[in-house]
Amino acid sequence: MRALVLLGCLLTSLLFSGQAEETEDANEEAPLRDRSHIEKTLMLNEDKPSDDYSAVLQRLRKIYHSSIKPLEQSYKYNELRQHEITDGEITSKPMVLFLGPWSVGKSTMINYLLGLENTRYQLYTGAEPTTSEFTVLMHGPKLKTIEGIVMAADSARSFSPLEKFGQNFLEKLIGIEVPHKLLERVTFVDTPGIIENRKQQERGYPFNDVCQWFIDRADLIFVVFDPTKLDVGLELEMLFRQLKGRESQIRIILNKADNLATQMLMRVYGALFWSLAPLINVTEPPRVYVSSFWPQEYKPDTHQELFLQEEISLLEDLNQVIENRLENKIAFIRQHAIRVRIHALLVDRYLQTYKDKMTFFSDGELVFKDIVEDPDKFYIFKTILAKTNVSKFDLPNREAYKDFFGINPISSFKLLSQQCSYMGGCFLEKIERAITQELPGLLGSLGLGKNPGALNCDKTGCSETPKNRYRKH
Repeated sequence: MRALVLLGCLLTSLLFSGQAEETEDANEEAPLRDRSHIEKTLMLNEDKPSDDYSAVLQRLRKIYHSSIKPLEQSYKYNELRQHEITDGEITSKPMVLFLGPWSVGKSTMINYLLGLENTRYQLYTGAEPTTSEFTVLMHGPKLKTIEGIVMAADSARSFSPLEKFGQNFLEKLIGIEVPHKLLERVTFVDTPGIIENRKQQERGYPFNDVCQWFIDRADLIFVVFDPTKLDVGLELEMLFRQLKGRESQIRIILNKADNLATQMLMRVYGALFWSLAPLINVTEPPRVYVSSFWPQEYKPDTHQELFLQEEISLLEDLNQVIENRLENKIAFIRQHAIRVRIHALLVDRYLQTYKDKMTFFSDGELVFKDIVEDPDKFYIFKTILAKTNVSKFDLPNREAYKDFFGINPISSFKLLSQQCSYMGGCFLEKIERAITQELPGLLGSLGLGKNPGALNCDKTGCSETPKNRYRKH
């Protein structure tokens, strides 16, 4: 009996060994797909030098530091949103983030887009979960690997804020510099695959918080699936919650589509939408690309023309993000400035209400606790809507200010009317001018083909001394 069992095990081993050798031989002999459409769509063969945007970025950086950051620091906005903007982030290239379950082809797709297959630059791939690190692919003069602790320590890069997630995470962060023309214009980020049966604490670092950091800074987010991994578990559900509000940047990819016959592909496509429908609460369905993103030719008797067109559409989407780099960067800084302004107005309103309600015999702590617990009773948010041009849809969550003032006592802030100086002007006036004049002017100069570096105070009005609207004259 024991001999029969051993014989069975030996035969099974030989069978799988033979199948593996046949698969490897097939992969080696499989013809590689033509890459000309990638090089044409992404303009990789053009010899023209990269556009010099240093003047625009320098101007944008100056606007941020002079007009936005003073108010941001004075009212401790970073402690509310946990999003600190660094110089490296302002000057960084567009970021493309790859998310999805394990072994759906994220790393293979990056290898394919960059043409790294069978080179020493390629990312390791396999049928098992292979990517356990957050891998950042950047441009460099030669192949170079950068440890996470080095990336976080380099203030010139945009990754220094990642240090707050701890040393365990930095050990799982790796940067790879590759001399590739596409990486001169964009940065790719490969992420660990989502494994639904793994507990969060087993990763050793706050995985969802790290994902949120990259999501907040990504210009384009590819969420990759394959026909065998369409189920939605707790970790994937949490990921889509984090993507809320970024729907315009999400692209769903159904990879390995040439493994399915037509009828089965339609069923899988429908199943994917059925799984994702409860997670994406938008009126328009997300854009879904159906193809196989790897270097081998599409399998015969499949919709090869459809897959190719889908791939070209995805490449055009990627190229559009690269081409709109400056416009997106300016719009992002302006959106950030709007949020900082709203936060400052709210803190000012809380402080003014507190001062109005305080009497000689009042307990300051109890008075402010009453205001924070029920801001609607004191018309905090309604006053902001009535007296300023703030949309009600832009107002932050009331509950967030309970935590904010729990850490930052109200006595540590000054009224907006006191945030003025003769030489520097008023913080509020400066950020409002940046929102309404300087940033739109910088954006308009790009559309008109002007030299943004030539913008000066005469054009933007920044030489005027802002009036203190809160001071009695």
